[in-house]
Amino acid sequence: MSPDTLPGTAVIGLGAMGLPMARRLASQLPVTVYDIDPNRRAQVASDGATDAGSVAEAARNADIVLLAVRDQAQLDSALFGEGGAAPAMRPGAVVVLTSTVGPDVARATAERLDEYGVLTVDAPVSGGPARAGNGDLLVLVGGSDEALASARPVLDLLASTLTVVGPRVGDGQALKAINQLLAGVHIAAAAEAVALARELGLDPGTVIESLRHGAAGSFMFGDRGPRMVQAYGEGAEVRSRLDIFVKDMGIVTDIARTAHVPLPLTSAAQQLYLLGERAGLGAQDDSSVVTVLSPDGAFPGGHPGRASEGHDAK
Repeated sequence: MSPDTLPGTAVIGLGAMGLPMARRLASQLPVTVYDIDPNRRAQVASDGATDAGSVAEAARNADIVLLAVRDQAQLDSALFGEGGAAPAMRPGAVVVLTSTVGPDVARATAERLDEYGVLTVDAPVSGGPARAGNGDLLVLVGGSDEALASARPVLDLLASTLTVVGPRVGDGQALKAINQLLAGVHIAAAAEAVALARELGLDPGTVIESLRHGAAGSFMFGDRGPRMVQAYGEGAEVRSRLDIFVKDMGIVTDIARTAHVPLPLTSAAQQLYLLGERAGLGAQDDSSVVTVLSPDGAFPGGHPGRASEGHDAK
């Protein structure tokens, strides 16, 4: 593709995933960015992107508008709110929806965008910020052949694994919900393992390093486990906020209720994330949920329920 035919691309939302995706795209495509935080816009502008002063300005001349916002409220505001992208976009342009919002929201969004002559690709992503910056994401796509063809230059730069789930907007969201079911349950299981190890007087780091290589290991145990250990020190770097899993597990359980499918493990994990949010951990890394199960400093000096040496149990 020659420079003259490169699609103009706008990235709206420069959070944990949006910022590295924007940087990745700006290395190959003409990119305009918008986020309410000017410092984030400046970071991507230093990599060659254009800093827009509003959502509408970013979207006005774009062939592709990628949305990387947190939830439905931010999605509706970015597209249809005052100064939103949809009225500013030209007919035939395409919106790539990377946020996890659920199938019904994605389909309703596509219907509203169709009124403006704008196409929609439902393309939730998985893999984390580091993989986003390297173009190594799992991208789950739902959308028409026409919309997918228009969005291909962006999708191919972001995905190492691109799964076209089906032709309908919302199909990608449905598969992403299953992804989040597994991810959320695995994080909760990892938290239980680390909490139990800690309160049995074992070194959690040793437990994680040993078990991650065996049958009990999982990606989330190996990835979140070390960050759970960090949660008891200065705290883990925020790579995925805990309140994102509050949202996502809510989407999963809503879908399951509609489908009349019982999800007992998912429901239990959802309650753990809700407890973490109520404890004030919503903006912290999701690994911090381990502190709900084994609070920091709860058992100084050793094993809970075990008398210290040389003292009688009281």
